[in-house]
Amino acid sequence: MATILHLDMDAFFASVEQHDEPSLAGLPVIIGHGHRGVVSAASYEARAFGVRSAMPVAEARRRCPHGVFLPGNRRRYAEVSGIIMHTLGQFSPLVEPASIDEAYLDITGSQTLFGPPETLARSIKEAIRAQTGLACSIGIAPVKFIAKIASDYDKPDGLTIVTPETALDFLAPLPVGKIPGVGQRTEQILARLGIRTVADIRSHTPEFLARHCGKAGPELLEKAQAKGSAVLVTNREAKSVSAENTFPTDTADRQILAAWLLRQAERIGRELRQEHRQGRTITLKLKFNTFKQITRSRTLAAATDCDAVIFQTARDLLSAEPLPHPLRLIGVGVSHFGDQPRQLSLLTTAGQDETRRHGKIDAALDAIRDKFGRQAIIRGRLFEYENGKK
Repeated sequence: MATILHLDMDAFFASVEQHDEPSLAGLPVIIGHGHRGVVSAASYEARAFGVRSAMPVAEARRRCPHGVFLPGNRRRYAEVSGIIMHTLGQFSPLVEPASIDEAYLDITGSQTLFGPPETLARSIKEAIRAQTGLACSIGIAPVKFIAKIASDYDKPDGLTIVTPETALDFLAPLPVGKIPGVGQRTEQILARLGIRTVADIRSHTPEFLARHCGKAGPELLEKAQAKGSAVLVTNREAKSVSAENTFPTDTADRQILAAWLLRQAERIGRELRQEHRQGRTITLKLKFNTFKQITRSRTLAAATDCDAVIFQTARDLLSAEPLPHPLRLIGVGVSHFGDQPRQLSLLTTAGQDETRRHGKIDAALDAIRDKFGRQAIIRGRLFEYENGKK
């Protein structure tokens, strides 16, 4: 039987900020900027005041007015995440990153080298603390979903081990909402049926649960019986690269929106080039001040990582959309990765020349920003948009 370890960093973004700036230690640190965005992370000191991830920043300020609110530094978090994932690879060749701050390891064959599960887990915690200065919580179980629940069982800096013999008893008293995949709507349906704990689920047949919860019902029963997957996906790649911003003030000004699209296209293009990836599908995301959200996509003839192509495509999609209400958020994404066939030509077209020219500009901007920082150079086109000249 497999032994799966799930590692979850404790208040990751906020903990990185506290580690990098020691004066923040012990303070309620909240990653979320302005009044209209959402909280992406909160330190445990901030959580004591009821601040949680995905909470509107305005609500977080109301609950914790003395909190230290920071915009966050995704590049730094990605750097630390890379160190963590590399460290985990030293303990098992089978590592499945689940997000920037969590991962699964199959440690079934690692115990001969690193000792029993508890010893191995403590070695991982010590190694990560030595490499990053950060604490993590670990859950160990026979299947992935129980390991994930276990890692959240005794936070922060926790370690919970669930064996095949104890799995049913471990799950029995837990609220149904603790099972990954059970959302608020399913939880409400189950509550109306008198099903509030995992043990309650076991009292019903697959057919009964299917009638009330659809195809998720029988799957829910299997999880309640401690059945699940122990297979790791070790070569997972992101399906898209995207950027989005919530505005300080709702706007339908297309010049302002174009400026945001250009900033986002630069961020996406730079990330694609760093990862040596190109995508064919450009997606525009719009959220109105009515909270209605729409997406519009266009698939290109050839894959791209070019800022100008991403920007122009997104801008064309925006131009085709009426704006019946001001927007509170705009975003761009690039997807449909992979090697795409290209028709080669002995003749150089004007379009190819333009693409090469933009590629050289992107490379030059990347080099300057790598050396002097992201704000070291800004395209003049941004000033034109912001000054109303376009």
